[in-house]
Amino acid sequence: MPAYWLARSKITDPAAYKRYTDQVPGIMAKYGGKILARGGHFEILEGPKKFERFVVIEFPTLEQAVACHESPEYQAASAHRKNGGGEVELTILEAGEFTR
Repeated sequence: MPAYWLARSKITDPAAYKRYTDQVPGIMAKYGGKILARGGHFEILEGPKKFERFVVIEFPTLEQAVACHESPEYQAASAHRKNGGGEVELTILEAGEFTR
């Protein structure tokens, strides 16, 4: 069952953040990740206007999404973001049946 990374970010150092984002697509691909939306136009309809960049990435399974996040390659790339490049809120959501 597919799973999705839902990320919201605020960039504080564009150069450091770019060092992170330049590496991410290749890392994601190793785990079957496919970027569905990254950056682009958006509208916040409810909630705080803290974040300015939104990303949706599809993985074949929740396990592959978690493995990607926990991989040494991703952790090394994310260090650029974590060390002053920006702030991220990341959730992994498994697709599922809707309940009523």
